Amino acid sequence: MSFIRPVKRLFLFEILRGMALTFFYMFKRKVTLNYPYEKGPISPRFRGEHALRRYPNGEERCIACKLCEAICPAQAITIEAEPRADGSRRTTRYDIDMTKCIYCGLCQEACPVDAIVEGPNFEFATETHEELLFTKERLLTNGDRWEAEIAANLAADAKYR
Repeated sequence: MSFIRPVKRLFLFEILRGMALTFFYMFKRKVTLNYPYEKGPISPRFRGEHALRRYPNGEERCIACKLCEAICPAQAITIEAEPRADGSRRTTRYDIDMTKCIYCGLCQEACPVDAIVEGPNFEFATETHEELLFTKERLLTNGDRWEAEIAANLAADAKYR
């Protein structure tokens, strides 16, 4: 047993083993992504940038029940509503302070009509705080932009809800 250690040192056993491991991985498929140009898969349950959805006829889904505002643990959502001429309620103001948001998804789970959702977009870095104060118009624009992916993600997740 005492002669094994000097023989390993003489033949640089650890270095040869490391080089063999490197040689083995040279021919395997690469796992590194060139990020800005290549993007990895995103789960249907991913919680990204918030969006307000519309019905297919173009009317906004939010019925101003304020459940999302009540359940938000960070108190990041502010809603103001008023009744319309037909007796239904709609929001006049729907703001989310994204600097407060903790992306817990409780607003999405509380919404009875799937109006507020957390979409697939994770690339919304900004330079100022004001750009992270989402208004109703910005949320509706996000919903229009990501509607196809949001609908597909909700359909994929429907059996688990």
